[in-house]
Order: sequence, then C-alpha cells, then structure tokens
Amino acid sequence: MSLSRVSMLGMVTVLAGSTIAFSHTGRGHRSTAACDAAEFRQFDFWLGDWDVFDMDAPSKPVARNKVTLALGNCVVREVYEQSDGLSGESFSIYDSSRRLWHQTWVTNRGTLLMLDGKLEGDRIVLGGNEKGNDGSVSEIRATWYVEDHGVREIAERTTDGGKSWKPLFDIMFRPHKGE
Repeated sequence: MSLSRVSMLGMVTVLAGSTIAFSHTGRGHRSTAACDAAEFRQFDFWLGDWDVFDMDAPSKPVARNKVTLALGNCVVREVYEQSDGLSGESFSIYDSSRRLWHQTWVTNRGTLLMLDGKLEGDRIVLGGNEKGNDGSVSEIRATWYVEDHGVREIAERTTDGGKSWKPLFDIMFRPHKGE
C-alpha cells in the first residue's frame, strides 16, 4: 500500500457540535470548556510528536505528525506533513450531543473527509463516505489504537456497502527522534 493514499484519509477531525461556553470577563473573552468528561479524553492516546512509518516499508519515516489538544482541550488537532509534500490537518472532537467522535480531515491537495465513530474497546473507529472526483462514493473506515510503544492507524475502503473491505493504508506513529 502506498502511503500517498494517506492523502485520502489521514488522521483525524471537527469542530461541529462542540460544547463550548463563552463567558465575558472584564479582561476580554475567555472560554470555559465543558470537555472534562471522560469521553473527551478517549483519543488522548494519540497526542504527541510522531514520526510516521508505512507498515509495508517500516524502516524509514514517511511523515511527521504533531497531535495536540486545542480549544480548551475540547479538540484533538493533528498537523501532518508527508515527505512527498502532502500536508494535512484534522480536527477531532467528541460530540456529546450525538455521543460519538467526529473528525474532519483537510489537505493542501483539496481533500476533505469527514468521519464519525466511537471508542470500541481500546480502539477509536471512525467511518464515513468519500466522494471521488468522478462522482463515485466509497466508504472509509479508520481505526486507531496503541501498539508497541506507538499508535497504529489502519484505514480500509469498501465500494460494495461493507460486504468487502480493501486496505487503504496501514501506518505507525512512533515518538519523534530529534531533528
């Protein structure tokens, strides 16, 4: 699997449906987030400064990925920079109104992908439809989980309503080792 396929998915995420209360103080606007519930912390295992490895050729990093908390610790923000020039960002949030995770992924190549899902055991599993430039629609499913002192993400695609899934990419995030 070519990691360039990561441009279709990448990692993570949203701002829709967030529950942020804003209060005005005498010193300007200040946000107080209602994101302290355990559900908002389910994706925190992905936080970090990562080197990204394609599991088909795991000896050399193919990207750098920084995953941080943003907006009052309500949003998991990903900044992804691949060695071939692809850049992307995702925003992930636990949408308490729908009781699920949402991720919006965008790239410097015009890709937009929106995924929804939940924690299943010890894995975050998100899925959604991807519309191709030719008008075709496929379904994407991505799974993140802790493995071997890092985080693994596996993405799959189906074009037959989920009867069969084909690998899209399989990547490993390992802690970044210096410059």
